[in-house]
Amino acid sequence: MTSDSGQKVLMAKIGAAHGIRGEVRVKPFGDDPLSFTDYGVLTSKDGARSFEVEKARVQKTVVITKFRSVNDRNQAEELNGVELFIDRDQLPDPDEDEYYYSDLNGLSVVDQDGNALGKIIAVQDFGAGDLLEIRPRRGRTFYIPFTKEFVPDVSVSSGRVTAHLPEDYFSEDSSDSSEAASPDK
Repeated sequence: MTSDSGQKVLMAKIGAAHGIRGEVRVKPFGDDPLSFTDYGVLTSKDGARSFEVEKARVQKTVVITKFRSVNDRNQAEELNGVELFIDRDQLPDPDEDEYYYSDLNGLSVVDQDGNALGKIIAVQDFGAGDLLEIRPRRGRTFYIPFTKEFVPDVSVSSGRVTAHLPEDYFSEDSSDSSEAASPDK
């Protein structure tokens, strides 16, 4: 048993009701859309509510799910927005150079010279790949691509990530700003 015991990992989020028999649309988080069904009982973040999957099927970008003891549309509608969690220690250990996003949150980020840049507060994906959201000691959060080029060293055990950023990474000057388009005459 690791020290991760008690840490919750977000697996999916319940959306709108589907039909009249208590089914709901579930947005899964992870590579396999049905993976949230593999861990037995899921809980709300506070652990006050538990959910056991009776059956599930993939339909486009969601998983139509029937939970035990949710038998009609009214009960299903009450679940809209509920996030489904499992305990971190239920997950298998990741392979080398693979990480659970929840394990990255809170890690310190330093540059290649060892200077502190901040802490990881989230891993985001806006469609073009994973980004680490970093909160510096002062100022606004910023993002760095979560690639080997930008983040060559991740040590979850030591609580630290090393980032290799280009020299002008924080520059607000745009190289294109001097080439502003002029209106046609």
